[in-house]
Amino acid sequence: MSLRTMLGKTFGGAGQVVLGLAILAALLAGLHLAPATSTTSDAATSSAASADQGDSPYQDKLADYGVCRGTDPACYNDWDLPRGDDGRVRVLVLTATGVSRHAHLGPLLPAGMNPPLTDAHVAQNAVIRWGQEYGFEVDWTEDVRQLDAPAKLAPYDAVVFLSNSRTMLDDASQTALLQYVRSGGGFVAIHNTLGAMYHWPWFQGLLGGANFYDHGPHRDGQVLTVDRRDTSTRDLPGRWDFRDEWYNLEPFPTGVRVLAKVDTDTFENNSGVGFNGHPGHAGNHPVSWCQYYDGGRAWVTSLGHDPAAWTEDSTLAGAGSFKTHVVGGILSAAGAQPFCR
Repeated sequence: MSLRTMLGKTFGGAGQVVLGLAILAALLAGLHLAPATSTTSDAATSSAASADQGDSPYQDKLADYGVCRGTDPACYNDWDLPRGDDGRVRVLVLTATGVSRHAHLGPLLPAGMNPPLTDAHVAQNAVIRWGQEYGFEVDWTEDVRQLDAPAKLAPYDAVVFLSNSRTMLDDASQTALLQYVRSGGGFVAIHNTLGAMYHWPWFQGLLGGANFYDHGPHRDGQVLTVDRRDTSTRDLPGRWDFRDEWYNLEPFPTGVRVLAKVDTDTFENNSGVGFNGHPGHAGNHPVSWCQYYDGGRAWVTSLGHDPAAWTEDSTLAGAGSFKTHVVGGILSAAGAQPFCR
């Protein structure tokens, strides 16, 4: 017998309508719906939500970018693509910038692939040099037309976005990057790339749901290696000196595996307050993290401001650890080493 028929028999007559509706509401209020069956995406989201998200208003909210993301490898699309079949690891470095440009990138580069570099292009030169040392091939460009079709990115095991800023991608290059990541591509973001493409939610998610907000003085601090299992951290000391701007992040990264933090107690005056008023991340200030995102791998660090961090034979404290960290991030995002463990 239907609920409607039962109520009609029990509460016949117009005078009983109100009473019948009241009892119906009470019955419905007591119902408990069974949880939906967990899916692969649900499992990945649950895994991501349990990751170290820090002391932030965002820590209890895993932002919904409409993709599978987090620390669960189920979010990775292990498609049978030609890249890597010959044992070579190919990396594309993009240093296109919008309004602002960091000194470690040197002067603007001309259009095309692999334009001439000068000694002032210390970051580009460093990645090329590290590739020669660690066995990965590097192309470089600032011309987004070199990224305007999925086929142009397909040969690369990883793309490295290095200190990009503001809006530097057009519609075609955005689409190509999205398709590349979805096909299982590797993505690395370094330093000011956290301050790029603010108005593209998918890209914010690729960065771990985080963006650069501000920073305090360029100063010394100590980096804490908090996860020693990852390729990018396993050969690092537990604590290492470094000099940087120490980006304050808003939103705060969520659903990621935090790899390294800066010990905010080592800041001068113990203050992480930024120039635009951000209070800082006292006691829990991540500087590097990784995640699976929309089919691909994403490794992100906010470190790398000081040109001396990229200079060959640098005397900057921690420059060697920074190099080891970034190289490990590139190789793991490219699939040449275990990723985000």
